[in-house]
Amino acid sequence: MGGSYLTDALLFLVNTIFSIYILLVVLRFLLQLVRADSRNPVSQFLLSATGPPLRLLRRFIPGFAGVDWSCIVLMLALQAIELSLSSLLSYGASFAFAGLLLLSSAALLKLIIYIFMFVIFVQIILSWINPGTYNPITVILYQLSEPLLRPARSILPATHGIDFSPILVFVVLQLSLMLLVRPLADLGRALAV
Repeated sequence: MGGSYLTDALLFLVNTIFSIYILLVVLRFLLQLVRADSRNPVSQFLLSATGPPLRLLRRFIPGFAGVDWSCIVLMLALQAIELSLSSLLSYGASFAFAGLLLLSSAALLKLIIYIFMFVIFVQIILSWINPGTYNPITVILYQLSEPLLRPARSILPATHGIDFSPILVFVVLQLSLMLLVRPLADLGRALAV
């Protein structure tokens, strides 16, 4: 029974450390994808925190079509390592490669969707509390959310000064969780055995 306490503590540490670093790499990838200002202090922090492993990977995996493939490989590898370690600590077994790859992809897509939901939600709250405020974080929030909100605004324009486009984006993101991420995770669990 004492071993389970140690296992729980190790599992907590593995999940926490990997989750934080995966979040940093995902944020870096998203900021590169939306072409956010790289001179922003938030961007600078993400560049320095995630730089060493990406510099190594870029020697072997070049970018292509404007996508940083080394960043994608790093995200998938870190997520796969986290899932494998968690499985080993919890059940004493690891996943089959195909299942692990699908489970890692599903976990990353879920994280990306949650990041966009969080960013849009925070931006909405900030627009109510203190609209028009400039600081590095609000700039990053705007740069991350605008690629999703701009097309939604063309479909659902503001009515009487109220912007309903975030509601449309939340609905699409939630449907993506239900119709894309969950089936991918279920298929990954089926193949992981």
